[in-house]
Amino acid sequence: MKKILVLVVALSGLVVTSATAADAKELWDKNCASCHGKDGKGQTKMGQKAGVKDYTDAKVQEGFKDDAAFKAVKEGLKDKDKELMKPFSEKLSDDEIKSLIAYMRTFKK
Repeated sequence: MKKILVLVVALSGLVVTSATAADAKELWDKNCASCHGKDGKGQTKMGQKAGVKDYTDAKVQEGFKDDAAFKAVKEGLKDKDKELMKPFSEKLSDDEIKSLIAYMRTFKK
């Protein structure tokens, strides 16, 4: 009986993890892909114009810190007076932003 309970709990955890990954992909596709691309390479018209980074590049991933990514998504990015990325603080929760950053890390090759 204990083995069955442990198995059920473990499988439930996998389902929650899969749902979170699916939710993060959906958030990425809805909020980020237009500039960063569905694949994270940034080879979109908007991405090239804004000079976004290629998140499939291991060196880019290595130099990109989660706290800086969180701040950029939450507060947006500006270059002098030009807005490079709008803030998502009113659109996404902190947990959703964290899931996007975790999803972004999956692009690393």
